[in-house]
Amino acid sequence: MNKISIIGTGSVGSTIAYTLTAMGLASDIVMIDINKEKALGEALDIRQGVPLFSPCSIYAGDYCDAKDSDIVIITSGIARKPGQTRLELAQTNVDITKAIIPEITKYAPDAKYVIVSNPVDVLTYTFCKCSDIPENHIIGSGTILDTARLRARLAEDFSINQSNVHAYVMGEHGDSSFIPWSIANVSNVPVKEYRKLLSTGDIVCPEFDCDEVEQYVRKSGARVIEQKGATFYAVSASVCHICKCLLKGIDTTMTVSTMMHGEYGVSDVCLSVLNIVGNDGAHSKLLTPLTDEEITKLHRSAETLKEVIKNLDI
Repeated sequence: MNKISIIGTGSVGSTIAYTLTAMGLASDIVMIDINKEKALGEALDIRQGVPLFSPCSIYAGDYCDAKDSDIVIITSGIARKPGQTRLELAQTNVDITKAIIPEITKYAPDAKYVIVSNPVDVLTYTFCKCSDIPENHIIGSGTILDTARLRARLAEDFSINQSNVHAYVMGEHGDSSFIPWSIANVSNVPVKEYRKLLSTGDIVCPEFDCDEVEQYVRKSGARVIEQKGATFYAVSASVCHICKCLLKGIDTTMTVSTMMHGEYGVSDVCLSVLNIVGNDGAHSKLLTPLTDEEITKLHRSAETLKEVIKNLDI
């Protein structure tokens, strides 16, 4: 019996609720929104498809209905508009998050909290600073989405199964993110060497351009927003992957945003490095060896976020 509460029933929150239902990850899903009619409609729409999935009770409710939740997912806030950066949303969504924290944590003090709203690193930091929830129970979705975008792109470039691609995006979920190419590989072959090590000419791979791939990943969210108005499918898949790992109890490594305490020389900011996630939340960091250049990029990302946080009322 797993109970998941979702705060915010916009495109992202509703798609997460649908995906959780289709994956059979929860026995109870509570949808909470200031717009109660919207929450009721989204819950009803999903509930009427439940007979074709695993049994699940999905309904709209208030904060009190989140009692005994195993996971609470925060998607509420103002959505990013075309041409707008995630960091430009900062103060408005910080204020919304600060208002939500006391309302939800008094009913679900033992839940794991997955922060999805943007700017996700800033809001994860806000949740850590403004709540009494243990830090290992506060997880920002961070660059797990960027990492999925990277792996999807590399799989296309190399015409290979996505599960054979092992590469990560670290730092801010935003413009200062970076790819540590030193650890990126396809079936243990460094991505930069993959093309020349193929033993057959039947597979055509493009010339590999790290900078172009990095720009593609970094700008993917803005591109989708420009083309269709919002992003929600891939982010929902990413969040449901986090939930699955929290519930299944088998520790899994992933790039999610958590509070830093001196790892790689970075402190007092939330950003994404490799974390080990399982039943006890994001309980450990896996300090993957990085080059000096990559550590410099991580520090630059941390400073970018700190500069924003310094100018906010948290």
